[in-house]
Amino acid sequence: MTPELVFQKALRTRLTESAALTALVPGSSILDRNERPTPDPSIIIGEGQAVDEGDSLARNRYRIYLDLHVWKKEASLEGVKLIAGLIRQAVKSGRIFLDAPFHCADCRVSSTRFMRDPDGQTSHAVVAISALVSEVE
Repeated sequence: MTPELVFQKALRTRLTESAALTALVPGSSILDRNERPTPDPSIIIGEGQAVDEGDSLARNRYRIYLDLHVWKKEASLEGVKLIAGLIRQAVKSGRIFLDAPFHCADCRVSSTRFMRDPDGQTSHAVVAISALVSEVE
């Protein structure tokens, strides 16, 4: 299994185990899919990237980038801002444990953007996650 997929699964588990977050977004609406309409509200696991950290000849350290898209039908951005804040709290709540042979050395929310969808009814946030993942032999 790739470090990107192992990290994605562990992050989704972290989010679905957050009672505060799932009070606003049911675990069944935290998804990895590419279709619309999305459930309201929802967190869609989106684009990602893995970059070799380049600090070891073993080539076993990766910087994983993953975007989470938050969607909610609302006139303001208040709901997606609240959900994004709860994602940040869930990420900060402790070490994220990965399946062997991977280890998550660091994980953080690196940025958050808030925008209104052109449909005039939906608010949208993009929460960018950055993680340092090592493959342990």
